[in-house]
Amino acid sequence: MSDRRLMLLDTAALYFRAFYGVPDTVRSPDGTPVNAVRGLLDMIARLVAEFRPTDLIACWDDDWRPQWRVDLLPTYKTHRVAEVVQAGPDVEVVPDPLSVQVPVIRDTLTALGIPVVGRPEYEADDIIGTYAATATMPVDVITGDRDLFQVIDDERDVRVIYTARGMSRLEIVTGEVLRGKYGVSPSQYADYATLRGDASDGLPGVAGIGEKTAASLLAEFGDLDGILAAAEAGPGVPLSAGIKAKIRASAGYLAQAPAVVRVASDLELPPVDSRIGIPDGGLRRIAELGVHWGLGSSVTRVVTALDGASTPS
Repeated sequence: MSDRRLMLLDTAALYFRAFYGVPDTVRSPDGTPVNAVRGLLDMIARLVAEFRPTDLIACWDDDWRPQWRVDLLPTYKTHRVAEVVQAGPDVEVVPDPLSVQVPVIRDTLTALGIPVVGRPEYEADDIIGTYAATATMPVDVITGDRDLFQVIDDERDVRVIYTARGMSRLEIVTGEVLRGKYGVSPSQYADYATLRGDASDGLPGVAGIGEKTAASLLAEFGDLDGILAAAEAGPGVPLSAGIKAKIRASAGYLAQAPAVVRVASDLELPPVDSRIGIPDGGLRRIAELGVHWGLGSSVTRVVTALDGASTPS
């Protein structure tokens, strides 16, 4: 087993959580809110100190709502659209006090030597999915998004550190945990999410099929293809007429949604040095940013955590 461990940050999910978790009275000397910046730095410091990665990548939403996913499923994230843009990515609903902090977050991560990686027409989930699938070391995915449970792989030690219950109640999700909690394996999770639906992503799911039924169908038939085949089969298949009718009624949705839900695992991504280590000039730059934006002790904590991670034990 490698002595290295890669930590992948679902960056936007974390800075949104920081924004809503830290009071917006936390501001820079010029009055600009910096609650998301400080909150994110504190999260990174805590995560690095607790889980001891040797490598760290901030995965970025270059396109939070890719058009190819919308073409497959027009309802995808519709409720989060602030402005439709014909020639590029739609504008997401982001509070103004957070929008002004995003460039500061990116500058701060760069100063700390944390590579920020995105790709046009893809979401951070797809960046995470690709790194998780291709990494040659154990991987911790930091996210509050259940869709990323599909990248878990116990054999390769790829797990999710789930933040949805807050930083004080982090949950380490492995394949074993997933099977115990939802009754599905990581490889079944995308099909499970497709069947169940997810209002937060604009996925309608199959009407009348909730989490328990979705899990039982996958336990019986293995995957969505097996369920679809059973719904079209004649008598003798252990699938009730009611469930068959529900599956058939959602045939159009079920033909398109799996490609939307499934994260990419084979993107061409730029080469980066993911090894934790503040670059030459980084300490000076992060100190300057800390003073300019009033980041205070958050800078001290994250620098201390990164220094500790880059120092051989």
